[in-house]
Amino acid sequence: MSVPAFSDIAKAANDILNKDFYHASKASLEVKSNTPNNVAFKVTGKSSHEGAQQGAMEAKYSDKSTGLTLTQSWNTANALDSKLELADTVAKGLKLEGNFSFLPANNAKGARFNTAFKQPNFHGRANFDLLKGPTAALDAVVGHEGFLAGAAASYDVNKATVTGYSASVGYHGPGYAFAVTSTDALSVFAASYYHKVNPQVEAGSKATWNSKTGNNVGLEVACKYRLDPVSFAKIKVNDRGVAAIAYQVLLRQGVTLGLGASFDTQKMDQATHKIGASFTFEG
Repeated sequence: MSVPAFSDIAKAANDILNKDFYHASKASLEVKSNTPNNVAFKVTGKSSHEGAQQGAMEAKYSDKSTGLTLTQSWNTANALDSKLELADTVAKGLKLEGNFSFLPANNAKGARFNTAFKQPNFHGRANFDLLKGPTAALDAVVGHEGFLAGAAASYDVNKATVTGYSASVGYHGPGYAFAVTSTDALSVFAASYYHKVNPQVEAGSKATWNSKTGNNVGLEVACKYRLDPVSFAKIKVNDRGVAAIAYQVLLRQGVTLGLGASFDTQKMDQATHKIGASFTFEG
């Protein structure tokens, strides 16, 4: 098993707990298409429960022979984003990435340069914000026979100070994984566990403790059940009594429907519940 990036050490559990729950937006739409000349288009739109509308258009060109990928996006906030990626060209396992953003309304600009180097037992990244600070974010993970250990730090170049640091350890085995992560200058601790019980059932849990705010530990538990080859259901509950359910089904080739809802079981008589739906079209 390859070594993940630092942010993905607990990815299996985080995906079970956070992915494919559709109540976060009242409605969302995603349309994907691909052309014969390796250009992929994606259009997304979301309507929040507060009534705000968001949307974006994205075009991505990939050239596998050179490892070059160019992505251009434009969203309803009138932000233009460009991303240029070059993978496995300079050196095997090395990925170079440039991100550039521009807001015409106020002439705000952004420029980031990211690098990632991946080998069988190592995964390191260095991300630089060239216009803000500038700042640097570094992380690295080493692994051996499923055991993982990683650390991350951010650095402000102008102030010559370390602005944050984190650490994580974990283990990825066949059908299960666990991780312990400490973030926010080692003041917030999270322990997560993922288990693929069988081909139909997956489960995950996460406990979080913030040493700055007291002794209370937050807990989330989620389960995913594959009903058949084209549909699955998920349920999640946390220590505050908030429960969420989700259902996803492939209606036909390239058309996916997702439905979701969340309920505050301690405030059933109040309007705190959320319902959402998602459509994805892919061709």
